[in-house]
Amino acid sequence: MSRYRVVLVTAPNAAEAERIAQKVVQKGLAACVNIVPKLLSIYRWEGNVERDMETLLVIKSTKKALPKLKKKIKKMHSYKVPEILVLKVDDGDMEYLDWIDSVVK
Repeated sequence: MSRYRVVLVTAPNAAEAERIAQKVVQKGLAACVNIVPKLLSIYRWEGNVERDMETLLVIKSTKKALPKLKKKIKKMHSYKVPEILVLKVDDGDMEYLDWIDSVVK
């Protein structure tokens, strides 16, 4: 099971999130991307506490695809330091996980 990954990425708006999602699925780097709009983020940046509305991407992929997936996200993302957090999938429905294998290159 440890070959599957969920990748969390925030984007400044839905349009950028959709562009990234479309490209990573189209390129076979992800099986599915859920887009969660209107996420309030409070974070520290360059010494200040900032508050922004963002859009969250929940990307389903594999460990093997991660290097290319991260590279593509960084290339397309407008943030200087985009959030890319990778979570291991310890368990899941085998039919769903098999589907991920079938579509991620």
